[in-house]
Amino acid sequence: MGKVCIHPTLSDLWNYTGLLFCSRMTIKASLVQKIGNTIKEVVRNKGSTWWYTPHMAAASRAITERIPLVDILLEVRDARIPLSSTCELIKHHSPSSRRIIILNKTDLAHHIQLKEWLKYFEQQKCLVFGVNSHNKDNIKELLNFLRARVRELPKIGHGDQTITLMLVGIPNVGKSALANSLHQIGRISAAEKGRLKHAIVSPHPGETKNISGLKIASHPSIYVLDTPGVFPAEILDAEVCSNLALTGAIKDCLVGEVELAEYFLSIFNSCDEYKKWVKLSLSGADDVSELERRQKRQYLTDHTQDFTVNKVRRTLFETVSSFNGNLQDEEIMLQLIKAEFAVLGDAFNLPSDSDDYVRKVAAKLLNLYRTGRLGHYTLDLAPSNHLESLRCNVLSCGA
Repeated sequence: MGKVCIHPTLSDLWNYTGLLFCSRMTIKASLVQKIGNTIKEVVRNKGSTWWYTPHMAAASRAITERIPLVDILLEVRDARIPLSSTCELIKHHSPSSRRIIILNKTDLAHHIQLKEWLKYFEQQKCLVFGVNSHNKDNIKELLNFLRARVRELPKIGHGDQTITLMLVGIPNVGKSALANSLHQIGRISAAEKGRLKHAIVSPHPGETKNISGLKIASHPSIYVLDTPGVFPAEILDAEVCSNLALTGAIKDCLVGEVELAEYFLSIFNSCDEYKKWVKLSLSGADDVSELERRQKRQYLTDHTQDFTVNKVRRTLFETVSSFNGNLQDEEIMLQLIKAEFAVLGDAFNLPSDSDDYVRKVAAKLLNLYRTGRLGHYTLDLAPSNHLESLRCNVLSCGA
């Protein structure tokens, strides 16, 4: 049999994502469909206060009107979902020569998959840069990269010229945090004084309401415009919906925290991230007295404290590693997820008879996942991996 050669475009990857999902991720199929159908039902309800509101429609128009006026577009995507977080709004409005793809939140993505995605975009002749907006050294590197791109603009040459860059993207990919970091580092490097202006940053999607400008460099003056996050009017792919919801781009109330936590655990149980915590299990309990905790300002109700995070990690490690069963079977996977919920309440120091016990466990678990405390995950596999899996499937089917 001859070799199978496939050369995809970026748009083709939606189909490859679906094929890979069916072939390798059937254990998550029902959860993905459940979350996807819930979101798509909200999308179909044009009067929803949660999806493509009049505010988002107005923001989309305002961004579209400004695109011809700015020098460079910075499309910010979530490094965990480089495909699912594509900004559809600018797809047909910006030549690739004026667009740079910024993969933000690299500290939360799987490092091997991140390299694969950067390699893929470079092969597609796209300008791309991976960044952690909370890492000063990383922001300095990005700022130098942007200055170099500005110098390549054809009309550069006048000392009093002002260059504008515009951040665009879906909600909660970190545009405002990135704008603030660029502004702060740029202001320091330019030795500029005066009151420091900030864009509003929130962990919740949809908080940025207006387009605001922040200066990030001098000689020439470079300003970055922070814009509200925008979605297309419709999203039809269930896995894309699920990935957006899990990473926090869509408000949790649309789907429900319990369903999202179950989706995360189905991913967590299928990979090897938990194996890194074997030493926590071997070292035993790290319990200290209440007095010692108070002296260290550690409180049982704060699930972000290191001692609680380690307890959660140890609990998950011991539960998964001691579980016997074929996790490719959906019912068995659900049994493991239920077992994890049962023991995580104690790890989070929640009394089992507390009101809304399951939802509280889910909310705390999602927070630890989204802040990188439970490992690094890339939900959209890089195209090379999609194609290799597809090729194997084709060969195994005797094509």
